[in-house]
Amino acid sequence: MELRKFSFEKLEVYEKARALVSEVYRIQNGFPKEEKFGLCDQLRRAAVSITANLAEGSGRQSIREKIHFIEISYGSLMEVFCELQTAFDLNYMTEEQLNNLRPLITDIAKMLLGLRSSLEKQFNNQ
Repeated sequence: MELRKFSFEKLEVYEKARALVSEVYRIQNGFPKEEKFGLCDQLRRAAVSITANLAEGSGRQSIREKIHFIEISYGSLMEVFCELQTAFDLNYMTEEQLNNLRPLITDIAKMLLGLRSSLEKQFNNQ
């Protein structure tokens, strides 16, 4: 029996955001133990928020609400990048690790903005 995918699972941006979540979890394993309930926790929450808000927004009926959740995802993505920069500044991760994540974060940002733009056009054509 073939399993039916939810609409958000079909989005390339969702798949890329899932990859980012995995990378965030992997990298933060190298952070000091005293950061477990500080920066690590905040970073994980922000990363998971990207995918969670894409999923939640896909379940909303109005285009305006869908756009709202995409905007929240984008904000969470920017939070992740800021927290990764903080981790670098505190020597919890290398510049190479940060620079390796930048293209993925940039791709996700562009895709979220494109998805938002597409939905805005649909909203304006109603």
